[in-house]
Amino acid sequence: MTEDARVRVLIVDDHPSVRKLCMTVGASVGFDCVEAENAEIALAQLEEVSPDIVLADLMMPNMSGLEFLPRVKQWLPQTEIAIMTGHGSIETAVQAMRLGAYDYITKPFRVEELKLLLQRMAEKVKLVAENQFLRDRVSTEMELNGIVGSSTKIQDVLRTVARLKDTRTPVLIAGESGTGKELVARAIHYRGLLAKKPFVAVDCGSLVPTLIESELFGYEKGAFTGAIKSKEGLFQSANGGTILLDEIGELSMELQAKLLRVLQEKEVRPVGSNQKLKVDVRVIAATNRDLEAAQKEGKFRKDLYFRLNVVTIHLPALRERRSDVPALVHYFLDRFAPGKTLSVSPAAMKCMLQYDWPGNVRELENCIERAVALGSQSMIDVADLPPALRTPQEGEFAIPAGNSAAIPIVNSDLEEIERTTIQRVIEQVHGDKAQARKMLGISRATLYRKLKRYNIGLSKGASAAS
Repeated sequence: MTEDARVRVLIVDDHPSVRKLCMTVGASVGFDCVEAENAEIALAQLEEVSPDIVLADLMMPNMSGLEFLPRVKQWLPQTEIAIMTGHGSIETAVQAMRLGAYDYITKPFRVEELKLLLQRMAEKVKLVAENQFLRDRVSTEMELNGIVGSSTKIQDVLRTVARLKDTRTPVLIAGESGTGKELVARAIHYRGLLAKKPFVAVDCGSLVPTLIESELFGYEKGAFTGAIKSKEGLFQSANGGTILLDEIGELSMELQAKLLRVLQEKEVRPVGSNQKLKVDVRVIAATNRDLEAAQKEGKFRKDLYFRLNVVTIHLPALRERRSDVPALVHYFLDRFAPGKTLSVSPAAMKCMLQYDWPGNVRELENCIERAVALGSQSMIDVADLPPALRTPQEGEFAIPAGNSAAIPIVNSDLEEIERTTIQRVIEQVHGDKAQARKMLGISRATLYRKLKRYNIGLSKGASAAS
């Protein structure tokens, strides 16, 4: 699991000694632990903490564990919950299970007993997340189109998306321009419980500074010159759903303060109005800046940064996942030349593999669209690529592989990269060709052609679905 996807545990008990013990045991197995002294406080923390596991006492003041359990399940259906009780009985266990509890543990419990319970719950959380990840990878819905690749870094991103989609946790998506930050935000929204609710994307960098406040929060008739009628803001338009604040680092300090109040109080005040309006919005922020450095330098509010930075998804630059370039090339070929059989010459593919792609996936997309429009309609060659990619083709070039030394690549190795990538994906999906072509981002015809070309066989009993 990635650092941002560590198992999160919420411990709810009115006895400090029990909470301390559970926190210690949870930390000892590498989990992020948060505590709450009663059910009411725990419920207030759910949105911010978004726990994978909850340990709740049965007997608590005001709200019992059995009353608390269904409230959590309603808000976070995928969260696993165990009840702690000093009044253990078969009836209590059965009732807790019927309400959705994973298990129960009787106090006083031994450290090893609690550790084993937490580890079993974590394994189920990971298994459910992995299954959901695989289901999401083969879905044909449009929202994940464009997130193509089988590299470790992009699969880590998709696993995190699968874990976040049914939560309301604030998410910060960090990455260079063109890496697909909005695609990831849309995937989080449209894959989860809010899929039928509004999704509103706001490019904070393109808004006129003097009008940002009225655009975000709305305005009343007569609030300023030209305001001939009232208009709701983008937060109100996104009510019940998700708002993406793209390039949030471009907001002024004054707007950052107002945005922080909206996130804390869950209400907006339109420009020119004395009335505050309640809004229920999940916030996803995206940036190509280093917000951590910006807040340390006083250029971004520290309190807003920590409010947004509950979970951070780091999108890799295309040069950091060069093995995905062939799959992306074929994906864009299928998009811009549907129904046609276009190939890419080894020299052209070599150019694209050695190029650094400062504009990332967006630049590659534009490159393929240009090549399809200007090319011969049968093969993409070096002459069809933008001038920046037409570098000398003699000798070798290197493709960085993580933190290891650069690996020399020659023409014959380009096919090996593609063959290895397809082989790895086929093995991952146990020979399911329909699933493989979606993971690779290529058409059915392209996959069959590649399987035949590289003599890649399917395992016995593999699915022939396509």
